[in-house]
Amino acid sequence: MIIESIELKDFRNYEGLDIRFSPRTNIIFGDNAQGKTNILEAAYVSGTSKSHKGSKDKEMIRFGCEEAHIRTKVLKNSREYQIDIHLRKNRKKGAAIDRMPIRKVSDLLGILNIVFFSPEDLNIIKNGPSERRRFIDVELCQLDKIYLSDLSNYNKVLAQRNMLLKDLYHHPELKGTLDVWDEQLLTYGKKIISRREKFTARLAPIMQELHGMISGGREDLIAAYEPNVTAGDFEKKLQSNRNRDMKQAQTSVGPHRDDIRFKIKDIDIRRFGSQGQQRSCALSLKLSEIKLVEQATGEMPVLLLDDVLSELDANRQNYLLDNLNQTQTIITCTGLDEFVRNRFEMNKVFKVVSGSVSEME
Repeated sequence: MIIESIELKDFRNYEGLDIRFSPRTNIIFGDNAQGKTNILEAAYVSGTSKSHKGSKDKEMIRFGCEEAHIRTKVLKNSREYQIDIHLRKNRKKGAAIDRMPIRKVSDLLGILNIVFFSPEDLNIIKNGPSERRRFIDVELCQLDKIYLSDLSNYNKVLAQRNMLLKDLYHHPELKGTLDVWDEQLLTYGKKIISRREKFTARLAPIMQELHGMISGGREDLIAAYEPNVTAGDFEKKLQSNRNRDMKQAQTSVGPHRDDIRFKIKDIDIRRFGSQGQQRSCALSLKLSEIKLVEQATGEMPVLLLDDVLSELDANRQNYLLDNLNQTQTIITCTGLDEFVRNRFEMNKVFKVVSGSVSEME
């Protein structure tokens, strides 16, 4: 699976851009705030329909414009796909595959599988559980359209239940309607818990192997799903916490409070690990995504590295660079020193200056 080209019109700081990539390693370099990350963001939107930053559609449209366009050509299983994304300020985004409009975002998922690695991801282990839940959800939504539907429905029901819990303070007579939302919350929540459990069981041995290699065999990493409730006791705990939920006006139990546990020698490295251990764990977590996508689809995903190398020490840099030879990689950075020093193969190099991209010879 490779991205052959990306065309942009009025996206972020690009009035227009047509960039064609190598199927191997692509380097995009330039000073900060020139537009390097915007190219990766466009690729991510093409694969997932959303920004990796969580930006709203209107925020990705060039200043002073009403709409933006992204056209991405993808080669997958020897077949070429064209993905068109149309962002509009005051209307829902539009999307088309091979010039045929699609109605649901789920129709887009699976054509272009993306693994995005940014400096923020290096803190995924020590930061709050919401980021680790997002990691699971982003990966599962790319690989499993049913999970995407269940997660979307769960989040909608959760929002409605929380809204009702707030209304109960002024309208206690509505208490009986909680049963309706509880039933739906359980239906979707149990499916999410089951799918996350299976996902983490597949993730754990891959992470263990990768972390062992990154640490030179000195550390044995154990990753495990840490559900807030199991599928079996979700209903019981939801009922027993109902009074608490009404007092706090929010739902206190469910998969929206899940986490992943990472341990080395029974030490929880989320809380007690060194920065080096946490970063090695984050690196093995992101590299595990590549293996998981390959297992699920039979093809390697496209790897996007957004200025990550500058945040890694020499050993982790070398490990990462040495493991990029099997997947198309698009890397942003401020300079080429790391690649020249390591004699790293650079198949295409692009320089970005104020939204203008030129290919280096």
